[in-house]
Amino acid sequence: MYWYLPLAWTLSFWDGLLTPPGFTVQPLGSDELDDAAELHSAAFAGGWSGDEFASLLAQGGTFGFAVRRDGQAKPIGIVLARLTVDEAEILTIVVDRSARGKGIGRLLMDNVLQYLHAERAASLFLEVEETNAPALALYRRLRFEEVGRRPAYYAGRDGTRTSALILKRTLGAG
Repeated sequence: MYWYLPLAWTLSFWDGLLTPPGFTVQPLGSDELDDAAELHSAAFAGGWSGDEFASLLAQGGTFGFAVRRDGQAKPIGIVLARLTVDEAEILTIVVDRSARGKGIGRLLMDNVLQYLHAERAASLFLEVEETNAPALALYRRLRFEEVGRRPAYYAGRDGTRTSALILKRTLGAG
C-alpha cells in the first residue's frame, strides 16, 4: 500500500529540510507569472511571456515552484515541469543572475524531485545547453545521464547556435 501526501503537506514537511535559511519555496502561483516571465526573458534569448506561462500552467499535469528571499515579493528562481502518466519533464528552470551559485537551482530541483516521488513518477527528462557548465554540474550531481543531443538547438542573442543535451534521471517509482 502506498500513501499519497497532498502537495501542501509534502512541501510543508520538506520545506525545513530542503530550504536554506533566508529563502521560501512555494508552488508557482498564477499571480506571479509575469515575474516568472521577467526572470525567463532575462536568462533566455527566446523568453516566455506571462501568458505563455499561464497557458503552460493551465495544462494538466503541469506544476511549478518559485523561490523567494524572505521578505521579498518577486521570485529569484522558478521551475516549471510537467508530469504525464509516470514520465516528467522540466519545461524550464531559471535563477536570477544575482542569486546564482547559492543553491537555488538545487533547491528548485529538490522540490520537483520530492513532488515527483510523491506522484510515483518513474523518470524525469530535461534539456540543457551544452555550454551551461553550472547547470550540467548540478544535473550530474543529481544523477542525470545524457540520453540524447539536439544539434544547434539553442539560438543565442548574438545568433550563435549551441546544442541541447537531453538528460534523464530514473526515479525508481512507477
